[in-house]
Amino acid sequence: MKQLNCDILIAGGGPGGIPAALAAARNGSKVILCQDRPVLGGNASSEVRMHIVGADCSGKRGENLSVEARESGIIEEIRLESTVNNPQRAPAIFDLILYDKCRSEPNLDLMLNTRVYATEVEEKTIKKAFARRESTEDEFEITAKIFIDCTGDGTIGACSGASFYEGREAKSSFNEPLAQNESDNLRLGSSLMFQAKKHDKPMPFSPPSWARKVTEEDLALRPHATPAMDMDLGLEYGYWWLEWGGTLDTIKDNELIRDELLAILLGVWDHVKNGGDHGADNWALEWCGFLPGKRESRRFIGQYTLNQNDVQEAKTFDDAIAYGGWHIDIHPPEGVDAIDKSPCIHHDVPNLYQIPLRTTISKNINNLMFAGRNISASHVAFASTRVMATCAVVGQAVGTAAAMAGKSGIQPGNIVSNKDLLSSIQQQLLKDDVFIPGIQNQDNSDLAKDAKISANSEQEIGKAINIISGQTRSVHGHRGVHPEIALPGTHRWMSNPMDGMPVSIELSWTKPKNIRLIQIVFDTGAHRVLTFSLADEYTQKMHWGSPQPETVKDYTIATYFNGHQKESLSQKNNYQRLRKHVLQGHSIDTIKITVLSTQGLDHARIFEIRAYE
Repeated sequence: MKQLNCDILIAGGGPGGIPAALAAARNGSKVILCQDRPVLGGNASSEVRMHIVGADCSGKRGENLSVEARESGIIEEIRLESTVNNPQRAPAIFDLILYDKCRSEPNLDLMLNTRVYATEVEEKTIKKAFARRESTEDEFEITAKIFIDCTGDGTIGACSGASFYEGREAKSSFNEPLAQNESDNLRLGSSLMFQAKKHDKPMPFSPPSWARKVTEEDLALRPHATPAMDMDLGLEYGYWWLEWGGTLDTIKDNELIRDELLAILLGVWDHVKNGGDHGADNWALEWCGFLPGKRESRRFIGQYTLNQNDVQEAKTFDDAIAYGGWHIDIHPPEGVDAIDKSPCIHHDVPNLYQIPLRTTISKNINNLMFAGRNISASHVAFASTRVMATCAVVGQAVGTAAAMAGKSGIQPGNIVSNKDLLSSIQQQLLKDDVFIPGIQNQDNSDLAKDAKISANSEQEIGKAINIISGQTRSVHGHRGVHPEIALPGTHRWMSNPMDGMPVSIELSWTKPKNIRLIQIVFDTGAHRVLTFSLADEYTQKMHWGSPQPETVKDYTIATYFNGHQKESLSQKNNYQRLRKHVLQGHSIDTIKITVLSTQGLDHARIFEIRAYE
């Protein structure tokens, strides 16, 4: 048994846990991230291979300069890194990008193949956790101030006595029209993905004896091997609707579910290959999953439980820290066995909606937080919040909140009642390029807000002054943020294409400042879908394989005092949305940012410039 100590222990290295760990570490906490698999990514990893979807509804919500629904912050950083450094769309390279992000963070200790299996709790407070790594025959006793459960299944919370939900609530529980008349213990099932490859000759397939026998009638409501569904036959990505196990215990019965899903997968493949003319003669299986992509198990009971009405009415919360927008995506628990039911029903979510911090804080364990699909939400609301990009923005918010609460010596259970701390958390999230509907930059230490802003080129809809509007996207259009809290406008400086390049924007002060940090938020086309996917047709909707064309590519930063240049920095081939630049701290009165080129657009765009002493 090895003794370890940290400020924050995070269990689970999926789309919720990775941003939580990175955010907490970047905000000054010593973090340990335990992941029970050999790779990071959870359902987005090479072991499962689901693509990360979110509030943009896979491109169904988004309009240029009107509704930019794609998530920003750490998940955008990962997506932008992936499109540039994984143009070949290799699952293992996506694993490596996630690994590199964690490995490169100095305050973060990553422990792969390490499962947290027990905790020690005193007076409703977790004192330590116990983890096991079979590959090295080691056990660990980990002491921390705050524990964040991002395991999906809620392992830390369950063994600590945290209250949780399972199954589907009745309509009366949260006054939800889409809920069941009576509660039950059914849930969404799990899926196994597969990949196939087209060859230049026929590729025969013989199923094993235990594979299911599948007929065309069984799949009448499940599109398969059809050009209308995808490019060619759409077999390079598999079928998300290969779902089963929602009538069982998705934790205790996971091995049984995996075995049956393999039987279903191979039965469906046998039908595609041998059950009629599907045009699949030259296709062969390249890979099939052995780790079920799990949708639902435990959901914790937090200080507040998000419900259908909150989601569809876009209710506002004082403790908003993230947002969602995916449909309420309900599947039959029987999965493929429900041959007479659609594999999913998408109930509309009219606007981007707020997610409150209270949904991520345990109701009965003082120092337990959670992020991912196990946050405090009803079964119906969870059907929207469970998607991975939403898990990611919630994860970044939880990691940030935990780090800032820990620095202040405040238990997570007391964060929301501390209005100053809550406001500081929200403002830090905005500073880290997280979008929160209805919340604008009110950071008094941001000196850019007091500067005179000017540019040598601008458009009427993209004035230079927009860089201090307090918001870093447009969300006022149809299906954007609810009109009551939407702030119309482009919220960015846009140079005039007629002026060509270079163009520049200046911040100047009447009194000199000792500025040491400048950070810039660039446009990365957040109205457009962007995510690593193995589906060819889906990827064709994106600008994949190179930087986003709206992004500023090459630029310089120069500082001045009384007209004399003090310092000059240059950045080449930028493709990220948020960039930070450290200065030497000279006494200056002007900052000039000159855009030399973009990644394709005919004019420069900058959402926000901040300056700090």
